[in-house]
Amino acid sequence: MKIAVTSTGKDLESPMDPRFGRAAYILIVDTDTLDFEVLDNAENVNAFKGAGIQAATMISEKHADVLLTGYCGPNAFKALDAARVKVGGDVSGTVREAIAAFAEGKVKLASEPNAEGHW
Repeated sequence: MKIAVTSTGKDLESPMDPRFGRAAYILIVDTDTLDFEVLDNAENVNAFKGAGIQAATMISEKHADVLLTGYCGPNAFKALDAARVKVGGDVSGTVREAIAAFAEGKVKLASEPNAEGHW
């Protein structure tokens, strides 16, 4: 399974970034091997609008099954839902801790966005 995790840095020990669309990085992690790919999200960090939709497109193109993040707004949530990417919100800690929490069944998958739009 591939899991996308919003991150402030480029490795598994980095703290998660609570923002989805404006996260500094998004790590695409293979849960079987813990191999990962780093997506630089710099283009979306300062975007006037559409950051969540663009980030959703990026992780969908990498065939992520799940997104772990702090907050996901309504437009990004719709885009992820359309791409069949499940969202685990209100997740914190390091990227490695988030992956472990998901594997242990401690992450609740969201049925709706947990943030307003642009923030």
